[in-house]
Amino acid sequence: MRIAVLGGGPGGLYFAYLWKKRHPEADIDLFEQNAAGATWGFGVVFSQTALEFLRADDPDTIDAILPGMESWNNITLNLRGESVEIDGVGFSSIGRLELLGILQARASAVGVAPHYDTVIPSVDQLAGYDLIVAADGLNSLVRRASENEFGTTVSHSANKFAWYGTSKRFETLSQTFVATGLGAFNAHHYRYSPDMSTFLVECDLATWHAYGFAEKTPEQSQAICEQVFAATLDGHPLESNKSVWRSFPWIWNERWSSGNKVLIGDALHSAHFSIGSGTRLAIEDAIALAKALGAEGDIPAALARYQTERKPIVQKLVTAARTSADWYEKFPEHMKLGLMDFAYSYITRSGRIDDARLRAMSPKFMARYEASQTQHPVISRG
Repeated sequence: MRIAVLGGGPGGLYFAYLWKKRHPEADIDLFEQNAAGATWGFGVVFSQTALEFLRADDPDTIDAILPGMESWNNITLNLRGESVEIDGVGFSSIGRLELLGILQARASAVGVAPHYDTVIPSVDQLAGYDLIVAADGLNSLVRRASENEFGTTVSHSANKFAWYGTSKRFETLSQTFVATGLGAFNAHHYRYSPDMSTFLVECDLATWHAYGFAEKTPEQSQAICEQVFAATLDGHPLESNKSVWRSFPWIWNERWSSGNKVLIGDALHSAHFSIGSGTRLAIEDAIALAKALGAEGDIPAALARYQTERKPIVQKLVTAARTSADWYEKFPEHMKLGLMDFAYSYITRSGRIDDARLRAMSPKFMARYEASQTQHPVISRG
């Protein structure tokens, strides 16, 4: 089988590696428009559940990734100079570039042919391949060329965000919410190496306009964000890597394949960064596609199986991501709550965690929250 993989991100690399490892006779060409050592952004996170899922399918790759990961068991929320930890919420993180390097090495070791600095201007250029795997991200060439066939819908969240890094080390995945005279900001921050952290800054549209960010240079925006979060950064600067203001894009495709073309990862669907599942979803798509191809005797049947088995799982996660994003679009209003009510609203925002699960998962936090409710009940709990 001749396979062309478009996109050298985690999903494309992982699919190419998996299929070539299990089918050495396959010819796999991976095309990536950027250099092998280029990426945007900083660290990416995986929940402990996601890592356990990946270990069950491919323990060797997880063993290769784990030494480069930073891990923690709590989330810290910071509001009005106060902090609260939510225990039992385990995550691990790794630099995006380091993750790509590990996956690139594994793909090359099994015989995948990588083509970096290679732009594919048209899908027609890939004639002759039995299968085209579109792992080419949010602006996928393959998807855009056949949007009607895929049933594509694209929309954007109202909030704005900019993805920075910083040398400030944070001990847990943290959220810091800051009110200023012109509006409210939120920062998602966590370490992804011993001396570097992701620092993603978010604000609602009213705040973005009030600060005039549309007219600001990237350097001016960065300076404002450093000022807003000066106490959190503790003297450390923000670092930029294509760190410009963006609106989160919601991408969904009703049909996951068209002919011999199939979508995975962000080319297929997007999940809001507030639940940290984008990289996880791309890798799990790659696993599901490889399994479907291995289980069926022909490509059309395999692609149908991939969608049938994987789509309900992804829909559930994307629904949770949308609910989470809705909470963030109203975070200035939530900031008016007391600290414990705010924290409870935050941790239950996606609809996946009820009180019973929260008591089992985060007993210390839940005990503190329920004690606060006996004194100042604000939120009606279901």
